[in-house]
Amino acid sequence: MIRKKPRREESPDHAEPARLLPAPGDPHLWLDRHLLLEEHLMHEIRSTVSAPVPASSRRPARRLLLIGVPVTAAALAGAFAFTALTNSEGGGPAAATPPPVAAPVVRVEPGSTARLASTVEHIAAAASAGTTPGPGPGQYVYIKSEVSYLSVSHTDADDSMAMVQPLHIREVWNSPDGKQGWLDEPGYKPKGGITLDTNVEPTLGGASYDYLRTLPTDPDVLLKKIYEETEGQGNSPDQEAFTTVGDLLGEELVPAKLSAALYRAAAKIPGVVVVDHAQDGAGREGIALAHVDQKGGDRTEWIFDPGTYAYLGSRAVQVKQADGIRPGTVINRTAVLERTVVDAQKQRPGAQGTRA
Repeated sequence: MIRKKPRREESPDHAEPARLLPAPGDPHLWLDRHLLLEEHLMHEIRSTVSAPVPASSRRPARRLLLIGVPVTAAALAGAFAFTALTNSEGGGPAAATPPPVAAPVVRVEPGSTARLASTVEHIAAAASAGTTPGPGPGQYVYIKSEVSYLSVSHTDADDSMAMVQPLHIREVWNSPDGKQGWLDEPGYKPKGGITLDTNVEPTLGGASYDYLRTLPTDPDVLLKKIYEETEGQGNSPDQEAFTTVGDLLGEELVPAKLSAALYRAAAKIPGVVVVDHAQDGAGREGIALAHVDQKGGDRTEWIFDPGTYAYLGSRAVQVKQADGIRPGTVINRTAVLERTVVDAQKQRPGAQGTRA
């Protein structure tokens, strides 16, 4: 959103005294930075109220909160303190939002298409053999992840340091039709979680298990549909197609045949490569399918177990200098810890069926 700088207006009664006073000193932050910081804070306030969340807002990826906005340490601390005070449901205070930490920096390993076809076939075969049963009436898809996303690209104190959220747990429950759901992300959502109930019809950008069952399993037909539904979104058609598939892998239960088709379709996206060594948010080593966002300069990596080819999680690594973020910076990490079906919303897997 483009914000115009506010024009200061003074009444005639105050105009003359104002001219007689000395010029005010420079503010600690430039006005455009104040506006962007203010806009970020207002976004945080709006995102944590207890209103129903439309399906399209469920996608957790690409959380670049203050990209390209250098801020001082004091301003950054103030932003998170203010967010903590407003991150509540029903008017009460929530647990304080953890302060950001320095983003990890890794060696950028080159990707290759040499083993793309064979790797994708291994991954697709593993997906086809998936045994997780689909949810029935009254049941919920439950996904528990460990996640960390970018907070700011760099600070005034160190313009080479990006800050990210500390790794933390995120749990999602969704009904088969996608109309009822719950999200619990302590420290980043109000205490106890927020509702994901919605009347919005499912789409690729906000899918449900029932919706996914209707999608074609022919990779060419499926990829065409993905491009058509995401036209005009993202930084490029190829990047948006890759991101859309990745979103489905992260917080959906995808039927086995469709899962295999998604991987085969993704392999047809120009620019997709294999990265031999990658690490998910839980520190698990794996092999990755990856694609570079040419505008943002970051490479999104889907990480798979090198032995079983099961999906582990994802990572985004900066490969080109952009927005003040240096190459090798890990700007987000996820790890899927559990993906299953439970009998009730807020119920966690286990012998006792514990509730959130």
